[in-house]
Amino acid sequence: MIPNYQLLSPTFGELVWDQLPTDELLGFQLAYLTYIQSNFSDALTEARQGFTRISLVWKNPNNQQEFLAQVKNLQLPPMELSHAIWQVPVCYEPDYGQDLNSLAESKNLSLKELIQLHTEPNYRIHFFGFLPGFFYLNGLPPMLHAPRKSVPLLSVPPGSVAIGGAQTGIYPMQSPGGWHIIGRCPLTFFDSKQPSPVWAKPGEQIKFVPISAAQFQNWNELYPKLLRK
Repeated sequence: MIPNYQLLSPTFGELVWDQLPTDELLGFQLAYLTYIQSNFSDALTEARQGFTRISLVWKNPNNQQEFLAQVKNLQLPPMELSHAIWQVPVCYEPDYGQDLNSLAESKNLSLKELIQLHTEPNYRIHFFGFLPGFFYLNGLPPMLHAPRKSVPLLSVPPGSVAIGGAQTGIYPMQSPGGWHIIGRCPLTFFDSKQPSPVWAKPGEQIKFVPISAAQFQNWNELYPKLLRK
């Protein structure tokens, strides 16, 4: 699965795969990203991964031309994706998911059906963006796809689990947001004081696990450690 390199400016270009996000594509992306970081880190200002592309900001035009000459003949095998699955607790109750009822009604689903659909898949982490520690996940059932809100909220609580477009995600910190909030998670998703500020990695998976409001409120006492399969 060979990407196309688009040269967009003298110091900016993108590796682009012309297909939908899949586990197979992610394996190739991680292989190319690892190769680039191992061989061109001194020449790069920034490397950013997306669902179907890797954006590269080069320190000077010569660096990009050197990479362009190499990438034409580069054929990397995909990386094997991690089998790790993080169990992420979520309280799916109206007090924690202000858009839960309205989203369920718009889909002609009961709350139980919506929660079951949302918790059924294992979601693959593809990359981080928007906010530090914000997981870009693949795997939301099509039945739950929903357009983003026309008027975003000015403040979304940290840990809010939400749906926007074809994606679901977790707000790692308080911020504005235009996704439909369906629950909240008691975990910390970004801690700048830790050696690894984000505890999960691209290629790993998460599975949402429903908890009660009482469990949410007492999470630190009841469940001091993150559950992992």
